[in-house]
Amino acid sequence: MRRIAAKFAASLLLGSALIHPADAQAGPKPSSSQLPANDAAIEARVEALLAKMTAEEKAGQLSQFFYFAQIPAMAKGVDDQIAAGKAGSILFTTDPKLLNRAQKMAVEQTRLKIPLLVGFDVIHGLHTIFPVPLAMAASWDLKLVERSQAVAAQEARAVGIHWTFAPNVDVALDARWGRIVEGAGEDPYLGSAMAAAQVRGFQGSYIGAPSHIIAGPKHFAGYGAAMGGRDYDQSEISENQLHNLYLPPFKAAIDAGAGNIMAAYMALNGVPAAGNHRLLTDTLRTEWGFRGWVVSDAGGVDALRTHGIAKDGTEAAVKAISAGTNMEMVPPGQKAHMPSLAAAITEGKLTTAELDAMVRPVLAAKFRMGLFENPYVDEARAAKVLADPAHAVAARAAAERSAVLLRNEGDLLPLDRRKVRSLAVIGPLADSQRDMLGPWIFSMNNPSAESLLAGIRAKVGQGVTVSYSEGVRIPARVNPSPFDMMDGKRTKPEPIDEDAEIAKSVALARQSDAAILVLGEAQNMSGEKASRASFDLPGRQKELLDAVVATGKPVVVVLMSARPLTVQDSKAAAILDIWYPGSQGAAAAANLLFGDAVPGGKLPISWVRSAAQTPMTYARLPSHDPTDAAKRYQEGSNEPAWPFGFGLSYTSFAYSNLKVLTPKVAHGSPVNITVDVANSGPRSGDEVAQLYIHQKHGTSSRPVRQLKGFERVTLKPGEKRTLTFTLSPEDLRYWSDATRSWIEDSSDFEVWVGGDSTASLGGSFEVGER
Repeated sequence: MRRIAAKFAASLLLGSALIHPADAQAGPKPSSSQLPANDAAIEARVEALLAKMTAEEKAGQLSQFFYFAQIPAMAKGVDDQIAAGKAGSILFTTDPKLLNRAQKMAVEQTRLKIPLLVGFDVIHGLHTIFPVPLAMAASWDLKLVERSQAVAAQEARAVGIHWTFAPNVDVALDARWGRIVEGAGEDPYLGSAMAAAQVRGFQGSYIGAPSHIIAGPKHFAGYGAAMGGRDYDQSEISENQLHNLYLPPFKAAIDAGAGNIMAAYMALNGVPAAGNHRLLTDTLRTEWGFRGWVVSDAGGVDALRTHGIAKDGTEAAVKAISAGTNMEMVPPGQKAHMPSLAAAITEGKLTTAELDAMVRPVLAAKFRMGLFENPYVDEARAAKVLADPAHAVAARAAAERSAVLLRNEGDLLPLDRRKVRSLAVIGPLADSQRDMLGPWIFSMNNPSAESLLAGIRAKVGQGVTVSYSEGVRIPARVNPSPFDMMDGKRTKPEPIDEDAEIAKSVALARQSDAAILVLGEAQNMSGEKASRASFDLPGRQKELLDAVVATGKPVVVVLMSARPLTVQDSKAAAILDIWYPGSQGAAAAANLLFGDAVPGGKLPISWVRSAAQTPMTYARLPSHDPTDAAKRYQEGSNEPAWPFGFGLSYTSFAYSNLKVLTPKVAHGSPVNITVDVANSGPRSGDEVAQLYIHQKHGTSSRPVRQLKGFERVTLKPGEKRTLTFTLSPEDLRYWSDATRSWIEDSSDFEVWVGGDSTASLGGSFEVGER
């Protein structure tokens, strides 16, 4: 969903087994319709169709309309465009019956019978909701991420969706930015790995694979650097940061086969992304070899007028096409500008060859997805796919593996049901189903969830007394979320007396063996148009927390948010971050709290002490004064509360015997490193071993540490495993502003392996001339 569309959608929304792509090879031999299409055959079909098309029909393929099919008054205008052959794509309808109706208009009422591409924001699930993407990045589990997005794709394809506006691969150093929730955090290496895994999950092994959809990585490029962390603001990015930080996840997504790219809203260094030839043509197509199509974000082509680089809609369309934007996403109530391209050809502002080049990849995508052969979906089968119980199992595993244990003093967690016979569950998010799901979830898809309170009660049964108090209320946003009006299940709660509720919470804690406080941010405080200037717990949550801790009873804080919150000074013995965990988040969190699952997630962001520290990254340059790097502020340390890569377990791990097997290599050669990881604690658990490097000298100053490898492993008590990491030449090269090119220096390198970005077990190697 997009900002402009929200106000139009309120009335709309008020009214199979999981198969991993790698496992598919063991099944029956696929039919010809299930095999990847031959490129030459696709190109021939595209050229044959293109030769039959008028300029108006070609331009029509480059318009994508928001389609609120359940509201006849809103649907009629788009229906007319579809029937006239002036719509290439629609988005935001997920009802199979209504999508079949739209496809029928496209293939039976237009001259050339070209089907529609159907898009939707399948960010972290459609009906079965997985943890938000930032949480999935905290799993550091690429296979899990791929499987999760494969489930999302299966559900989406079953209802008639062909294309998702995901993954968001924006690197974000500033957690004030609300859309950090959609990405993988601050690191380009982790972000690249997550980008590729999501593309594979969405698309399968090829575009058009059964039960998969086209991936559309976004927002190209630099949106995560929005000034001040404010959504929609401009980005000013140096060449060093652009090449080394912000572009690598996009390149990884393209290399993984992504069929689509979404251009960003904002201006990058003064040039709006939808009209940025350097980004969309020079980098994306010429340098990287991208063969898919680029879609604007909602209203992104029209916004070229607002940005001030186009005087009218026709010039906006021509500039967008000339820069490399193939398709315009048209919000409700806004006029499409791509139809003006036909007249622009007549007026000499655009050539037929330029228009054809933009239409080809759109038509190719439709052929690859098999839409000309079968544009319709089986409505009965769709319901069965959405109800597949295997999807819930996958969602629960994802939620368990994404949680990060930040503190566990005295081994308070896991709670012992033999000793804890009474629990006080307290907090404004404790009994909220909707907040468990997180942002980018729409009620029309009937997502299911339980509150954490319900999950705890189901876990402990009759053997433990569970009492509940809301405690305090999270205050409403000063600037409302455009998504709130679109939530058909959102109701206005009755007011509460917070003083009385805090007193009740304290009393319940005193009479219980332990207290679980479920605190954080409401789900509408993250996502699009959800930037935040403070990381304090909203409302009176800190007061509630302090009052309950003051009882002296054991206190567990369960955090729900998608940014660091200022909780490090709390005296609570345990802090478990579950992010927004999705449909099975309640059961997963209960499993974690009582030891039926063991936390193994690691932070994909530096957990700053306050919003004043942002932007922040562990991978800073050494500067001229590295020894005092933690003393940049006069008031105290500017180190994060918890470092990038941090996460505790219910067991412990020891690293030893790090060996650099290739201590001296020539340029272009790999570096091989081994290390032993042992479970030195009392129970089985997962550890994410992380490898970091530092180039000591060279053409440009290099970060003090950079992640260049990781592996999540499960170890039994006393078990030791030798892990092998290989640093490729690509891992050692970087873009230098000194040479304006990619280089691999001759240099000494330091290397460390451990459980977070402060790992102390290290070694060294040297890269030199051949």
